[in-house]
Amino acid sequence: MSNKGMIGIQMSTIKKKVEEIGAYETMRVCAEMGYHCIELSQIPMTEENVTEFKRAKDDFDITICAMNASMTSLFPGAESLESNYEKIISDCETLDCRILRIGSGPMNQLNSREGVLQYCEEIEKFVSKLKEDGIDYYYHNHATEFAKFDGEYILDILKNNTSIGFELDTHWIQAGGENPVEIIKRYSGRIRLLHLKDYRIVPIKVDYSRFRNRRAEDSKTSPDTTTTPAAPRINPQYTSIQFAELGEGNLDIRGCIEAGLAGGCEYFLIEQDSTYERDPFESIKISRDHLISLGYADWFE
Repeated sequence: MSNKGMIGIQMSTIKKKVEEIGAYETMRVCAEMGYHCIELSQIPMTEENVTEFKRAKDDFDITICAMNASMTSLFPGAESLESNYEKIISDCETLDCRILRIGSGPMNQLNSREGVLQYCEEIEKFVSKLKEDGIDYYYHNHATEFAKFDGEYILDILKNNTSIGFELDTHWIQAGGENPVEIIKRYSGRIRLLHLKDYRIVPIKVDYSRFRNRRAEDSKTSPDTTTTPAAPRINPQYTSIQFAELGEGNLDIRGCIEAGLAGGCEYFLIEQDSTYERDPFESIKISRDHLISLGYADWFE
């Protein structure tokens, strides 16, 4: 077992920078920060982008550890293994990448045990096909995989009925109600990629004056003023939880990394679905600095 992994960036985190300044210049900035590993997702794999990523890879010594490839198109125009197999394999060859990953499973199949088992069969066909071309296939989780059928998590059904690898996501494990460190340990031997994403709770801002005003209006039309109007209904999933830079949330980042390393993980990828009002380059710098403070400076080399 290696005593260190490689820290990189999930490119969806800084996709706006690719749109603004191009793939090559974005990679130059990342390399200057010390990042020499990326995972490609939510970036259009146009001929221009593939060429620019190849040029950046060679010029800045960047490892492209994995690329996104769903089995079927999840929306019109999206590339998939079913429709664009040869093109995806060609891109892997160009970028010297030997891992493909499923970024999200099809929700219309993950809504029943029968649907999940059918999906497992489909996964296994592509795992075998890709293996023949020297490519390993991995599955990335969200919170939905912690729904249960017959007492078993969807994620565990996928694990127990396929040979696909897993790219576990620390934030989404927490959002699914589980302890990220313990789930990473449970998947030892099946993980090669880990998404490092913190889980931040922010104060909820509610304007209670409108509820007081409503009560005042109610008292004018009803002599019964003993009934207190219902408290505002707040969905904490959307009002108090954020994706966060590493070290700015509540997760045991060191524990996640060490559990991943012990379980065979090689690539530890910073991902942040939204950086909110913060510049994405600033966000990945904050995460980098936190990892260095934890003692992982040599994992950027």
